[in-house]
Amino acid sequence: MNTKLKNVFAATLMTFAAVTAVNAQDTDAKVIELLDALEEVNGGYGTLAAKKDVEYHYVYDNFDKGKDVSTERYIFNGEQSWGSYDQHEINLLPTQKGVAVQSLVDEKPALTLDGKAITDAKAIGGTVFLRKVNFYWFAMMYKLTNPGTNYKYLGTEKVGDVTYDKISLTYNADVTKKEQNDEYILYFNPETHLIDQFFFSLPAFGVNAPILKMTLTYENVDGVLLSTVRESYMPNKEGGYVKGGTYTMTNIKFNNGFKKEDFLLK
Repeated sequence: MNTKLKNVFAATLMTFAAVTAVNAQDTDAKVIELLDALEEVNGGYGTLAAKKDVEYHYVYDNFDKGKDVSTERYIFNGEQSWGSYDQHEINLLPTQKGVAVQSLVDEKPALTLDGKAITDAKAIGGTVFLRKVNFYWFAMMYKLTNPGTNYKYLGTEKVGDVTYDKISLTYNADVTKKEQNDEYILYFNPETHLIDQFFFSLPAFGVNAPILKMTLTYENVDGVLLSTVRESYMPNKEGGYVKGGTYTMTNIKFNNGFKKEDFLLK
């Protein structure tokens, strides 16, 4: 990360520290209240898991930096993950052409390009990362009470016409078994009880504080509330934010009858 960007991140983090200071009284109860209200609205992970599996069309558009376009398939039991990329300019083999297919079945990754196995260690490591992170972004709002999650109430902040309740989300590394865990600041809408936006870190890419911003647009698909459009923003040198990408899920179909054997690459 260049020096100018580091300075911007540091200044942004100082602003967060000033804004989010809050008394500790009743914070645990408030966190429980917010998470319970969200689960009452979306039905919790059981609602998602009852759909068995999902397929959808995913466009990961970072504008001038490029675009990834994939068909995504997940089995919720065991979090099995598969993706086929017709276009892959950002996160997967960006310098190569052809249809790239990834799978992560029982924690075992595989990758092919036009049907030929790719065994490069970096590409396989990227496959593990992408299969897990794509599943997480899809199911995030149903996984907020997973084992290893830690919360702290951060008070309120007015954004536009809405005064949001904020909580920080961190992870216990002893539970996640990850050297680096993302951190989030979640903004709960008091009317809908949904999370309209959040700030997050991305330590895998050198962003160690939750200063990247994501806004969410929801859609009810077959009884499941999903953030089908996400828009990301990065801080700039002027202290504001600029849009970095739009990530869209369409053609979402549940209960396709997938078996994990279907995700194995031959």
